[in-house]
Amino acid sequence: MSARKIVVYDTTLRDGAQGPAVSFSAGDKERIARTLDGLGFDYVEGGFPGSNPKDEELFARLSSQPLQHARLAAFGATRRAGGRCDDDANLNALIDSEAPVWTLVGKSDVWQVGNVLQTTPSENLAMVEESVAYGVARGREVIFDAEHFFDGYARDAEYAIEVCLSAARAGASWIVLCDTNGGSLPEAIRLGVEAVRAALEDTGGRARVGIHTHNDCELAVANSIEGVMAGADMVQGTINGYGERCGNANLVSVVSNLVLKLGLEALPETSVERFTELSRTVAEIANLALPLQQPFVGYGAFAHKGGQHVAAVLRHKDAYQHIDPGVVGNEARVLVSELSGRGNVLAKAREFGLELDRDDPQTRWLVQHLKELEHQGYSYEAADASFEMLIRRLQPDYVAPWTVADFTTQVRKNGASVHAEATVKVDVGGTVYHTAASGNGPVNALDAALRKALGPMFPSLDDVSLHDYKVRILDGDAGTAATTRVLVESGRGTKRWTTVGCSSNIIEASLLALVDSLEYAILA
Repeated sequence: MSARKIVVYDTTLRDGAQGPAVSFSAGDKERIARTLDGLGFDYVEGGFPGSNPKDEELFARLSSQPLQHARLAAFGATRRAGGRCDDDANLNALIDSEAPVWTLVGKSDVWQVGNVLQTTPSENLAMVEESVAYGVARGREVIFDAEHFFDGYARDAEYAIEVCLSAARAGASWIVLCDTNGGSLPEAIRLGVEAVRAALEDTGGRARVGIHTHNDCELAVANSIEGVMAGADMVQGTINGYGERCGNANLVSVVSNLVLKLGLEALPETSVERFTELSRTVAEIANLALPLQQPFVGYGAFAHKGGQHVAAVLRHKDAYQHIDPGVVGNEARVLVSELSGRGNVLAKAREFGLELDRDDPQTRWLVQHLKELEHQGYSYEAADASFEMLIRRLQPDYVAPWTVADFTTQVRKNGASVHAEATVKVDVGGTVYHTAASGNGPVNALDAALRKALGPMFPSLDDVSLHDYKVRILDGDAGTAATTRVLVESGRGTKRWTTVGCSSNIIEASLLALVDSLEYAILA
């Protein structure tokens, strides 16, 4: 017997675009849409074509080169109160979008009808039924999003259900129940979904039930799953949970739970295996850092730090993991810090292809040295490349490709302009190279001077670029004499690595991180 199929409807391009600090271009939206299409998503909502030129451009692009698998949906509202569908600008914009699916939102809460729409309950029912029928008559599949359904069901259950039945009678294929304010608990979700399913079955209609939740109580994923368990056959949400206020249901987590925990069919296994890549790709397009502790796909989702935990994981990988990280495209990580034992260091070294002897005095010394460095302000949890360099430099046969013998930086202000310059002396195999370079700041100038000195001997450094530079003050009470930790993220092509430097002098801390980064690039 085949598993129950749950239809996955993505709203990242509309709901997700409403999140704080998220601003997708038409090109960004197209890239996300085609990525989701390639992973087998059932529906991709392109946006609100009547609201802005950006969405209109996206629909034009997707009309000329349609998606291969996903059905493209255009979002809109029911006709205005007292108006006619033929004259409604919003509905005409849906026609112009040429999208095969219309997702129409309508009020299902009698309080919202009176106080927000400022119309009568009977007119609202007419707005829903006529608008859905208008789309169906034009050959579109119409999905009805029952806005504020769960609040409406709590106030006047009979009216909330009648709104849904009006949409179903008019030909809507799906009735999607929306927890628009994100304030419902799982019990309310279950009761509402069961009530609508029962009402639809009693009328003999073909419309099916979907669930759309928001995360204002941090229950969007739980409420989506509760809705499915109560009989909803469609889940709506966004990648990474992006959305207005506290966000929408995170489809990465929802689908992972449906497939891996409940054994339901939602997306192909090969697509779930690419969830980490998907999550990080959308975060990169949104120009947002993915939270380290994002379930399933975050850098720390399967990270182990405490010595006892690491020792247990080394004995059996499932000791502190609820699933194999590989099934969602992630991987287990061992973090090194002042909490580390020898197991952490051994496991981390093994990641780099280095085998250390657990009982070797040097290994014991390395663990203690690591704790001392952490006490000084170093942190290697997010700086794997620096930790790898620390271990490699302890190997008896390791020879540093260069050493920095001396450096200076200076910044001059001349009128409105500021000029930074750096000089470095680098010892490469006994030969000292002395170079100078300018930049838009002392760290940029120092980086340029290092590359200028090393480039002729190490041409592979030409392909290394700096992607991020972060500074953290560790003991703010010390004022300008505070210890500074610098993290530098570098990369070559698609490969990225992070290094760390720590000093009471921000320039020295930056230099230490830069040296680690460039030396690592030679080995990578």
